Parts: sequence; C-alpha cells; structure tokens
Amino acid sequence: MDDFQLLNAGGGKIAVRKDLRVPMRDGVELAADAYQGTDDKPRPALVALSPYGKELQALALTTPPQRRPSPMWDGCIEAGDIARIVKEDYVHVIGDLRGSGHSGGEHIGNYNAGGVSLGQDAYDFIEWVAEQPWCDGNVGMVGISYFGSMQVLAAAERPPHLKAIFVSGGHYDFYETTYHGGIMWFMPRAAREGRGGDSGWAFTDNVKSRMIEKYSPEELKKLVQKRLQDPDVAAWPNLVHVLNYPKNHEAWFDIVMNELDGDWYEERNPITLAPNIDIPVWLQLDQGRGWTLDGTIELFNELKGPKKLEIGPYPPMQSRPFIEEHDKMFRWYDYWIKGIDNGVMDEPAVSVFVEGSREVVTADQWPPKDIEYTSLYLRARHKLSREPESMGTEYAAPDGFYQAPLTVTDKVEILSWSTEPFEADTELIGTGAAHIFAEIDQPDTNFILRLWDYAPNGKRQLITSGFLKASHRELDGRTTEGNPYHPHTRSVPVEPGTVEEYVLRLYPFANTFKPGHKLTVELSNGEPLADEHNSLLPPDAFHLPVGRPVTHKIYRDAAHQSRLVLPFTTGKAAEDRAS
Repeated sequence: MDDFQLLNAGGGKIAVRKDLRVPMRDGVELAADAYQGTDDKPRPALVALSPYGKELQALALTTPPQRRPSPMWDGCIEAGDIARIVKEDYVHVIGDLRGSGHSGGEHIGNYNAGGVSLGQDAYDFIEWVAEQPWCDGNVGMVGISYFGSMQVLAAAERPPHLKAIFVSGGHYDFYETTYHGGIMWFMPRAAREGRGGDSGWAFTDNVKSRMIEKYSPEELKKLVQKRLQDPDVAAWPNLVHVLNYPKNHEAWFDIVMNELDGDWYEERNPITLAPNIDIPVWLQLDQGRGWTLDGTIELFNELKGPKKLEIGPYPPMQSRPFIEEHDKMFRWYDYWIKGIDNGVMDEPAVSVFVEGSREVVTADQWPPKDIEYTSLYLRARHKLSREPESMGTEYAAPDGFYQAPLTVTDKVEILSWSTEPFEADTELIGTGAAHIFAEIDQPDTNFILRLWDYAPNGKRQLITSGFLKASHRELDGRTTEGNPYHPHTRSVPVEPGTVEEYVLRLYPFANTFKPGHKLTVELSNGEPLADEHNSLLPPDAFHLPVGRPVTHKIYRDAAHQSRLVLPFTTGKAAEDRAS
C-alpha cells in the first residue's frame, strides 16, 4: 500500500487513496477517494456516487452526525459514515459524477438527462472498482437521497459485480421530485444551488443546461418569455433571476422551464427502469416525506429480485450522514455480499412503523393490512363526519377564504375540519384522496391539504399531505377509489366562478389515532412559514406560492360532497405484528 495516506478517525487509523481517476468507456475520467483499513488485503467495496463533491463527504470523518433542526445539518453529506464503513471491513469508494467536483466530462440537465446515462457511468465505475487489487470483486452501494437514486440507476444497468443495493430516501419519479401535484417544489433548488442547509452541487464549468443545448437562443428567449407569463413565476424574484440568467443556475433553470410531465422527466425515470433490476434491493424511508414515500412504494412493486421495504418513524429528516440506517445496511450486505447467514431473508419483506401506536406491522406486501376505504365528509362548523350533508347549497353555504399573495402579506389563510375525539384505537395505513368541490375567481390556484393527529393536550403531528395545482386537475386511467393519479401532461385553466371537483392524492401514511385524539384536515393555497412540521425541514422545503389574489369557496352540501377517502384497516393483518 504505497499510494495511500493515513488518517486518524473513529478511534483508529484509516487508509485513504485520494483522487483516483476512474475511466469511463467514452474516455472521460471520474474522480474518486477510497477509504479502507490499514492492512493490505482485498475487501468488498461500497460505492457512493453523486454531484455533491467527495471532499464534502469527507466531513463525516470530523463532524459528528447532525439532525434537523440543527443549523449544522447539511443535506448533501449523504455518502455514509466513512469510519463505520471501514470498521465493518468494507472499502468506501466515493466518486464525483461527470461534470461535477474533480471529474471530467459535461453534466447536462437534471440527472444528466441530456448527456451520457448516469447508470452507464455507474456501471463503468463499479466494474473498475471490482478490478482493483484492494477490492475482492464484490460491490454494493451506499448513500441517501441523490446517492440512493444513483443506486437504482446503476442496478438497472446490471453491472456483473454489483451484488446488492441498500437505498435510503431516494428520489425516483423525477417529475414528482420537482413538482408535487403540479406545484413547483423549491427543495431541488436548494440541493443544486446550496441554500437552506444544503451545500449543493459541486458545480464546475462543465454543468450545462439541457434547454440551452436543445434550443437556439431565439427559440429559448420565446420559451422564457412564455414561462414568465405565469403570474406565480413572475412574482417570485429568484425564478425571475433564474430565467433571465440561465447559465448561472443551469439545472434549476431546466426544472423551472419544464413544468409539465413527459419525455423530459420520463427518459431515465428509475421506476421505469426498475423491472431491469434483479439483484437484492432494500428500500428504506421515514414517514413525513410523502411524495418520496409514494415513489419508494411504486419502485418496490416494480422490482423483480429479492427485496425489502422498510417505512420508518417520523420525523422525516435523518441525520447527515444517515447513521440511523447503518445497522440494517450492514446486516443486508453481510448477508448478500459477505455470505453471513444472519436470517435477514427469513423476515417479512415489508416493515411499517405505525405512528400513534408506535407498533411495527410486517407483511409481504404494501399495504401490510387489509383496508377499507371510508369517507369522512366536510360538514358545517368545521366538522368531519362519516355522514354526508343532506342539505342543498342554499342551506349548507360553502366555507371560504381569500388569500392575498405573499407580496402583500405573510399570513397564510387555512380552513380546517376535525373529527370528534376517537373513542378507541383507529388505524389507517395506505394512500388516500381528498375530493374538494371548490369555486375560485382566478384561472388557477394551489390546493395544499395536510392531515394532523391532534392529542388531547393540543400537541399535533403531521400524518400526510396532498398537493394539486388547480389547472392540473385532470385524472388518468390508473385512478381508483382512494388512489387518484394525475397525468400532469397539460395545464387546463379553470373557468372562474365555476364549481369544480378537485381530487388530491394523499401520500402514503400509517397512523393509529389513540382514544381522545382527533383527526384534523387543513386546506390552504400556501404554506405557513413555520409550524411543528416545517421546523423539521430545511428552510427551502416549500412550494411556489400563488402570485395573485384568489378567493376560494369550498362547497360541502348534498350536491357537492367534499370528503376525504381514507384507508381504515379492518383489523386483519397480512402478517403478525412485531413490537
């Protein structure tokens, strides 16, 4: 071992090979660091790939893990606990994706969608690692979020030496990562620009806009002017800046310019690629990040090989690095990479932590219990009831709220409806829907709905959420009771003054309402700047607010049965519970 440095970390010494050059098939070289124990022997390797910079990941050696809401939490330190990985006798190989950090090549568009497939690069990277004298030829992968998505893209390419993957908190459907129910989410900006607790991409001059690559300057100027006609975009200073200076914010510019789903996002969608994956896959995510959980479950259902799905407890933001999942990760890799028969595959495929009861339900599929979809109707005096309203509109007058844009006020108007306190444990597990009959006086608005579990002492916890841009209200053929889908392939303005039914998808959740607790649903077109849930998220984890004043009337009469459709369990478990 004459090409390494020795570091003191984790109570011992670690050998690191810095700035390795990993050749891709097209001649581009990616940069990597490899950490291992000091004795010179081949080991299995865990590969981590992202555009966040390998030097940033090295802070895991010197900075204790940070959890939100610590101001030291950095959402981009996601490659794992280097010292722990080395202690478990793996080589930890951290690489910069092409066009980022110290790697060569160009990174074009979000997830390099306009350039060389990141899965192809991951294939070449993994096979190079497997051939090194310090690797025994067995490779897994490690990392949360972007690193997790890279694991799925890599596995879909089927590199021969990739034996298994452990994915925590990955993002999969690229459109739903950037637009929730058609409403732009600001977190991708934070991950790329480095705002609100994220260091962001390790940008170089080789990060390119796919839109700039695809369109002539004249064509692009017309497209930008069209995008700026959206009053929501035009009212937000950062977006105006991005659209006028796209070369300063290349990847974020591409997202802002593509507000509809389609080929742009589907070209390399990991869920579309998932049927190609036949190696063992463990998928893990904590509750409270609904759109990501939705994609995680969809991915799980598409996988063809041995698989596990673990849905962990609230709150949604793991520490950085994500030490909470390391014990399970090593148990998975000890079985599939080291050949240790630890019984991990004798356990049920699905494990779900149920908030409220704080029990773990296990099964071989999602949802882990039989459910019946039951409606709770919005009623007068802010009540939720199993009984629908029998009176017509003339007697059951609509609820309403007027929301001025944030340019005028910081106050977010919120309507709420609540059940009576539950008399017995009441368990809900699955997806849900909200059918909202509404009249607005503008061509568009946002509908943001959040479900809370209120304790008798007034404390509350978020259970799930749903988002829908009014102009994206169309449903597609996949829609079933309690499980709506929107294509998001076109925007259809609302005719002001008409009553429309808006069906919001409520993201997957699992919660038991204890006796004395009540379920409260809140409806708004914006998000409060701070509350019990938002304080746990990075400051940029918000959605683009409506840039015009909108009056909303919410109808809930016999002819307009605004309601929640929720997955109540029947008490029959698919498998026995485990505490």
